[in-house]
Amino acid sequence: MSLSRVIPSYDLYGDEATPGWSSSFNFEWIPQRSKIYNWIIQPHRHDSFFQILYLKTGHVDVQIDHIKTRASAPCLLVIPAGHVHGFHFSKTIDGPVVTATQKTLESVASSVMPELVDTIRTPRILSLQSEMRYIVQLMPLFLALEQESRTHAVGQMAAGMSLLLALLVQVNRISKLSGMSESQTHHTISRKTQQIEKFRSLIDRHFRKQNSLQSYANEIGVTVGHLSRLCREVLGKSSLDLINARILQEAERELVYTSISIKQLAHELGFDDDAYFTRFFRKHAGVSPKVFRANYLKKIHGDGVSNKQSTTPKRSAHSS
Repeated sequence: MSLSRVIPSYDLYGDEATPGWSSSFNFEWIPQRSKIYNWIIQPHRHDSFFQILYLKTGHVDVQIDHIKTRASAPCLLVIPAGHVHGFHFSKTIDGPVVTATQKTLESVASSVMPELVDTIRTPRILSLQSEMRYIVQLMPLFLALEQESRTHAVGQMAAGMSLLLALLVQVNRISKLSGMSESQTHHTISRKTQQIEKFRSLIDRHFRKQNSLQSYANEIGVTVGHLSRLCREVLGKSSLDLINARILQEAERELVYTSISIKQLAHELGFDDDAYFTRFFRKHAGVSPKVFRANYLKKIHGDGVSNKQSTTPKRSAHSS
């Protein structure tokens, strides 16, 4: 007996499969469907649809192909089209689940971030830890998808796909933290990576205050020396390198996207004076803040002129 006769194929569990050309996406909360089936979703597959579940509370005994394991909240479950999967949820389960046409999703992903195609095609169980920087972005994206699914308006699919891509970028980032191969299904992160992620989260919150390495180490619960060794072992950079890189990133962003003065920018980034900030920036960027801004704006304006000329050559010729 063939697998297709043993394993039922659904659009959404309990519904008959719809044609693969369907471009819809669907948002539900996990209890909406699983409670109807006494919290048990028997093994099945979706020929055309990709699903992602975010467990906020509870746990689930999950089967993905030949893998059977228990996953506890908070975690993400990624189920690509064609993979057999089944769930036995606890009654305390809660969280969103989104279903979308995989081919459409892959097509869009391949044009903007090709590596997301592997993220879409690889089954995953991603355990989440509070130290991860990317967790806070998950629920706002799911809630935006819920709102879009309730809005019957022009561009719904485009908006939905854009939000799904943003969600998949976070999944891709979280997957990279595990250091595990793409062939492995159950991902979790090591204690060392958790500490690094906590350090990065703290940097994101405090880099404008010019906090000392000692203050960061104290919040993580390690010594300054251990923190530095940890960063070099995991990332090949010193702990100070990470702080400086974050400050430089913000400085470059402000120089390009705002007209803030160099003196004001230095103050906002916690520098005592703009001369010290200029020396810092030149050391890490290779040019002064003033030159960096001028070069970038010149590049933008130059590209704009070039593009304008290339799109209207005949009008220019006629008007001359």
